[in-house]
Amino acid sequence: MPKIASISTYKPPYSLNQTNIEQLTKELFQDKIAQLDRLLKVFENGDIETRNFCVPLEWHRTDHTFEERNDIYIDLATKYSVEVIQACLQNTAFLQTTIDPKEIDAIIFVSTTGISTPSIDARVMNHLPFSDRMKRIPLWGLGCAGGAAGVSRAFDYCKAHPTEKVLVVCVELCSLTFQPNDFSKSNLIGASLFADGAACVLVCGDEANVSTKRPVPHIINTASKWMPDSENVMGWDIKNSGLHVVFSKSIPSIISSWLGPFIDDFFTEQQLTTEQLDHFVAHPGGKKVLKAYEDTLHLTEDHTSISRDVLRNHGNMSSPTVLYVLEQFMQNENKKEAIGLLVALGPGFCGEAVLLNWGD
Repeated sequence: MPKIASISTYKPPYSLNQTNIEQLTKELFQDKIAQLDRLLKVFENGDIETRNFCVPLEWHRTDHTFEERNDIYIDLATKYSVEVIQACLQNTAFLQTTIDPKEIDAIIFVSTTGISTPSIDARVMNHLPFSDRMKRIPLWGLGCAGGAAGVSRAFDYCKAHPTEKVLVVCVELCSLTFQPNDFSKSNLIGASLFADGAACVLVCGDEANVSTKRPVPHIINTASKWMPDSENVMGWDIKNSGLHVVFSKSIPSIISSWLGPFIDDFFTEQQLTTEQLDHFVAHPGGKKVLKAYEDTLHLTEDHTSISRDVLRNHGNMSSPTVLYVLEQFMQNENKKEAIGLLVALGPGFCGEAVLLNWGD
């Protein structure tokens, strides 16, 4: 079973209190959205206290073109990727010895909040001494499902190449996509929820020469699920002014009716039951999403406590968020044979599940 040998996350520079973001949103949308004060309660009711942005809050008081936003995205996504990769390869909390970038055989770069050709991973290679033979696999458009999907694709790669090492790098700069002239409810909810972040994991094949100091999650198997005719559940409307968020209020009810059978089938295929689950590594899409997970999969708040903690302190950072949750589990867990399930949902509408087993 390929293993997740190391992990790191990155904290963008501007740490913002939820009440300050709410106040600015109120100023920008005053007299432009009916019943604004009632709708702004989503900021207070979402169980988010702080979020980190790549730009200061005042940046949002002025208009910015799509070109300007995307230029910042390219610059900072490259910078944050370099930082989080270095931290992952040098993380001796997990690794017996640090890993040289030249040892990495492939990089899976995941992002949905900006556009870059060549992709960000190619730009990163100009800053770190990777081999020029390293395989590049950029993934775009998976949104909140991207972190779990990246780990799944790294698993597939390492099953085919058991001696190799793969980096999964997720960077999202959601704050750059905020639209001050979009007065839709989706944009208001997005303003209350989304944040910036970056994460990196090192996934190693069975025969890769990487030793760890403590039990780490090995990937038993993965599963993907897609819902037909669901393009309007979540995603982007791409307009001249940039990326406009699409966010359906039906997401919690979709989880209730659709996720349960998917996970039940996956566990049955693996000859397991949800009662055997020690760790639920859930992407915290929002407070209602976590409650829907609990109700659908018959879990307790103990199962989602780390996801709630990440949501409280970081908000929803899209693809890297589930890896912030995984990082806390990896820091806390020392018991071999613990069973974990990493789950995230995203545009498509789709779900990605990764079955984990802690070991040496």
